[in-house]
Amino acid sequence: QVQLEESGGKLVQVGDSLRLSCLASGRTFALDTMGWFRQAPGKEREFVASIINADNGVYIADSVLGRFMISRDSTKNTLYLQMDNLKSEDTAVYYCAASLGRRQSASDTRRYEYWGQGTQVTVSQ
Repeated sequence: QVQLEESGGKLVQVGDSLRLSCLASGRTFALDTMGWFRQAPGKEREFVASIINADNGVYIADSVLGRFMISRDSTKNTLYLQMDNLKSEDTAVYYCAASLGRRQSASDTRRYEYWGQGTQVTVSQ
């Protein structure tokens, strides 16, 4: 089992920066991929970014490319999402996810067995 706990979400202004954190515990040594997804009210959960633990390969969604970056600190078992130049459309609940290595694409929610409870990010004008 793996437990994920997100933190860092809050109310910010358009153009601000924010860093989300996700602390992983449990069988973290077995994880293959970690990612961030988000879900806005009335919309489906969408992929934001992922990182492959073996080689730190990064995949960023086009909608946030150039503004968001994913990283991890293996010594702290923590995943990060650095968000710069935030826009109102970035308002959503942000979820951390972890995979043991399913076949689906890293941008597919079905790849991930473990999910955090989410942290709210609200970007106001």
